Amino acid sequence: MDQKDTEMNEKGVPSSTSGVVVQVREKKGPLRAAIPYMPFPVAVICLFLNTFVPGLGTFVSAFTVLCGARTDLPDRHMCCVFWLNIAAAFIQILTAIVMVGWIMSIFWGWTWSFWQFQKATGIKAFPSSCETLQRI
Repeated sequence: MDQKDTEMNEKGVPSSTSGVVVQVREKKGPLRAAIPYMPFPVAVICLFLNTFVPGLGTFVSAFTVLCGARTDLPDRHMCCVFWLNIAAAFIQILTAIVMVGWIMSIFWGWTWSFWQFQKATGIKAFPSSCETLQRI
């Protein structure tokens, strides 16, 4: 690269000034996209249920979909999303014996609570790749 195409930022790291914008989009599988966005107290209760009884919080969260909780699957009918959450609960229960289901249950509970924390505070704990690249 020519010297005119790069310049040093305040940290002394060369950065490009060519104006290229990179967009990164996370692709979620159907089970991950079916995780409902619940109110914070419900999300915390489901987190505790999943921590102590793997799959129980996920089973309870499936019913929040029927009560109108939003998911990342807007094009699917709510009954389909409900059954995806029920399937995830049974997967967690059946694989809890080998610890996989228990870890998956805690991850789902953490995801519910984390999303609500971000929504309530407006703080992104982990900036996206684009934001990180723009700061460099």
